[in-house]
Amino acid sequence: MPKLDVNGTTLHYHVQGEGVPIVFIHPPTLTSENFNYQRETLSDEFRIITFDIRGHGHSAASNAPLTYPLIVEDMTRLLDALDIKESFVCGYSTGGSIALEALLTYPDRYLGGILLSGMPEISDRWNRARLRAAIAATYLPSGRLISSAISWGNADMGMTFRNLYESAVQGNAAQFRSYYAYSLDYTCTSRLHRIKQPVLLMYGLKDKSFHRYAGILKERLPSQQTYMLRDVAHQLPTKAPRRVNQLIRRWMRQQTGEAEAHVKARLENRPVHLPPLDPEEQTFT
Repeated sequence: MPKLDVNGTTLHYHVQGEGVPIVFIHPPTLTSENFNYQRETLSDEFRIITFDIRGHGHSAASNAPLTYPLIVEDMTRLLDALDIKESFVCGYSTGGSIALEALLTYPDRYLGGILLSGMPEISDRWNRARLRAAIAATYLPSGRLISSAISWGNADMGMTFRNLYESAVQGNAAQFRSYYAYSLDYTCTSRLHRIKQPVLLMYGLKDKSFHRYAGILKERLPSQQTYMLRDVAHQLPTKAPRRVNQLIRRWMRQQTGEAEAHVKARLENRPVHLPPLDPEEQTFT
């Protein structure tokens, strides 16, 4: 179980594969186990880094309340310790908000972002009510109820549930609570225009309450590609892994190809023209 002491805490992490690095960020209560499908499938081509946020899974809890800037700093210091100077960042659900914060805070370190059911704020009544309910659940004894509920909601089969639950229940309920609480008031909507890095957005067509956030991001991000996945709701990493991984792979190849093409064009003193990724495809089956 690899661990590193960084930024005043101890983080549990995994690194698998070689190639361009992608670091993954999970939402409250869940852990790096949420990205097992991505780690196993994409590590044949990319360097996949997953970690448990402090107070989650096998990472140490701390007295400091969790904030997105703190999580970004923990993640960046972890990459420093792993001698990774540049990386792409992928966040799921509220982890997507942290990915946006990372792109804003360290534009030279994070080359692009992938948001799976992500949002720049939580402003609709339905999801704010769900967050408040999650906060209330963290006060129940042992944290087993919320760990079980969140793991069940994200599981595609019994084995996935067991993996998610056994990791989630190791976490600290107070740290879950502060992560949820910070999410209620966070917004980076007014700063989205500052994100110049490319961003890949994915949402489930059944996840209707999040379509408003897809619209905000699509309108305000300078460089984005948006995909709506049929027959799936919010839990994209575990319930639509084949489609998610395929899109990540294709998009990452495009970003790598663009970087190489721009360098070559600069050396040859000529313009570069690359086709967009599936410009007609509004949904992905």
